[in-house]
Amino acid sequence: MEERKVLVAGGNLLQAHTWKGLLEACGIHVELRGEALLGGIGELPTGMHNVELWVGESQHASAQVQLNALDVESPQWQCVQCHETNEGSFELCWQCSSERSESHN
Repeated sequence: MEERKVLVAGGNLLQAHTWKGLLEACGIHVELRGEALLGGIGELPTGMHNVELWVGESQHASAQVQLNALDVESPQWQCVQCHETNEGSFELCWQCSSERSESHN
């Protein structure tokens, strides 16, 4: 049996499932570990509730290339309420907490 390596470790379950699906669509077998522990957040030590994507050692480099290709920066956006410029990853304006608009810079 092939040795497996951690590809990504983090706490975002939705993103982990998205990456798993995209990698599997590229023919890379991915194992998701730690998903069941997320129900214990607050009860378990912080180091124990990470979601991890594991791949075979022979597919690790290919999987890393695929994930790097997905790293697309979201464009900044301007709040329609206070006109503050916000990073693309923000869903709420950092200054006035208004929801993200469709107006992009």
